[in-house]
Amino acid sequence: MQNLMHYHTNKLESRFLKKGEIVQRPNELNTRIYQVRSGLLRSYSIDNKGRQHIFMFAPEGWTIADTNPADQTSDLFIDAIEDSEVLVFPKNIDREKDNVAPILKRLSVLQKRVIMLMSASAIDRYEHFVHTYPDILQRVPQKMIASYLGITPEALSKVKGQRIRTQRES
Repeated sequence: MQNLMHYHTNKLESRFLKKGEIVQRPNELNTRIYQVRSGLLRSYSIDNKGRQHIFMFAPEGWTIADTNPADQTSDLFIDAIEDSEVLVFPKNIDREKDNVAPILKRLSVLQKRVIMLMSASAIDRYEHFVHTYPDILQRVPQKMIASYLGITPEALSKVKGQRIRTQRES
C-alpha cells in the first residue's frame, strides 16, 4: 500500500508525501526534480561512519533534486521532514541538445564537492580532486589545491605522501 496519492497532468505529477517518506536514495537512477508546494523536504548523504550530512532544505516554493544527470545514479537521499505536497518533474535524459547541460554538469560537481567537504577524509577529497581535475594538477600551485580541499598546504603534503605510500603497498 502506498502512502501517497497522486495524479498526472501531462508530464507533471503532484504527490502527497508523509513525514519521513524517502523519494530518492543514493545509487538509484536520478530521474526526478521536486518542487515543494507545501511542507518541507531535505537532501542529505550518510557517510561510511553512519553520520548524516544535510546538503539542503527545500521549504514551500523551493525546488530540490540530486544534480547528477538523469542517466546516472543519485548521491543523495531526499525525504519529507513534514507532510508535504510536491510537484514532480521528470529530468530530461537527453540533455546534450539543451544549452543547460554545462550548467547541470557544474552543479553536479559542486554537489559532490559539498558532500565531500562535509563528510570525507582529506585523502578521499584529494582522490576525488585528482579524478575530477586530472588535467590541472600540474597547472595550479599546491596552495590552491589545498585551499580547494579545505586543508593547509602542509596537510596536503602529508596526504600526497600517504597516497604514494598506499600506491606502493598495492
